[in-house]
Amino acid sequence: MARDYSNWDESDVRVRANKKGSRPRTKDRPAHDDAVIGRITTVDRGRYTAIVDEDMPTERVLIAARARELRRSPVVAGDFVALVGDTTGAPDTLARLVRVEVRRTLLRRSADDTDPIERVVVANADQLVIVVAAANPEPRTGFIDRALVAAYDSGIAPILLITKADIKDPAELLANYEHLDMTVIISRTAAVGAADAASAIDARSDDGDSALLAGGAVEQLREHLDGKVSVLVGHSGVGKSTMVNALTGSQRATGGVNAVTGRGRHTSSSALALRLQDGEPGSWIIDTPGIRSFGLAHVDADRILHAFPDLQPGTDDCERGCKHDSVAVNCGLDPWVAGGHAGDAGPARLASLRRLLGTSTRTEGRAEAKELGTTA
Repeated sequence: MARDYSNWDESDVRVRANKKGSRPRTKDRPAHDDAVIGRITTVDRGRYTAIVDEDMPTERVLIAARARELRRSPVVAGDFVALVGDTTGAPDTLARLVRVEVRRTLLRRSADDTDPIERVVVANADQLVIVVAAANPEPRTGFIDRALVAAYDSGIAPILLITKADIKDPAELLANYEHLDMTVIISRTAAVGAADAASAIDARSDDGDSALLAGGAVEQLREHLDGKVSVLVGHSGVGKSTMVNALTGSQRATGGVNAVTGRGRHTSSSALALRLQDGEPGSWIIDTPGIRSFGLAHVDADRILHAFPDLQPGTDDCERGCKHDSVAVNCGLDPWVAGGHAGDAGPARLASLRRLLGTSTRTEGRAEAKELGTTA
C-alpha cells in the first residue's frame, strides 16, 4: 500500500549522519565586526597582500589567506577586503581574508570571444589607461576598441597612451579616435633633442635596463592619475612597465620585442598596485600582465555599441530589431558613415564595430544552442 507523503514536512524526515563529521552545516556566517579593512595590492599563489590603515601612522602591510567560504569568489588587486586573525603585519604572520567589500567598479574580460566565463582583472579602478606603441610592436586598433568597450561597460574612464611616438608619427592611429571624448597622451623617448633630455626621467628596471622618457609626457599623465586609481593595460613590449617605473619610482622589469614575431616579452606575471610617487592619498597605479587578448563574450551587443559614440547616432534610422552587423539590411550605420558623419576613419570604425558585434552574436548563438541541447 502506497504511503501518502503530501502532508510531510522537514520534521518528518530523518537525516542520515554525515560520515565525515556530524557538525551541522549552516549558511549563517560570522559578522566579523572586529575585522580591519585593507586594500589588496597583489595576489600571488593563494597569498593576498593587503595594506591597512592606509595613509595613517599605523599603516602596515599584511599577508593573508582566503577563508574557505570565499574559495569560489575572485579577489583581485584593488579590492577592499575584511581581514581577521593576526593583523599586526609582523614578519611570518598570516591574516585571514573573510569578506570582499562592495566594489565601485569591476574591470572584466573573457579569455576569448567564445568563452562566456568572466575573468576579473581589477576592482575599484577609476581610469583605464590603454597603452599602445606607435611602432615596434605595431598598434592594433582592435585591441584598443576592445579595451574601450570593457572600460565603458565597467563605468571606467579611458585614457589612450601612445608610446614610442619618436619612431613613428601616430597621426594615422589617432584619426580613428578623433570623434571620441577621450584623453590622449603621446610619449616619446628623450633622445630626440636637448630640451627633452634636460627634463628626461630615467625609468630603471630591476633587470638593469634603463629607458629615458621625455618628462613632459610623464608629468602630463601624472596629472591625470593624481588622486585616482588607474589600471594600465597593453601588449607586452609597448613600454607599459617603463612608464610605471617613471610614475612610481619602482623597478618593474622591462622587456623588448621579439624580432621574429613582433610581440613583446612578458615581464609582469601578476597585477600589482603601486602608489603614484608624490601623489595625493588614494593615488594608485595597477600594472597588469601583458594582455594579448581582451575577450568580450560577457558584454552584450547593445553595450558594445555604446563604446562607439561616433557611430551610435546612425542607428536612429535603423529598422526595429536591426543587429547592425555585416548582414543587416537597411542598417542606418551605412548611410551615416557614407555621409562622413564619423570622419575619415568612419569605415574602419564601422568595420571594427561589426567584427565585435559579429563575435557577440556568435557567442549568444552558442549559449542558446547549449541551453536548447543543439549545436550552433
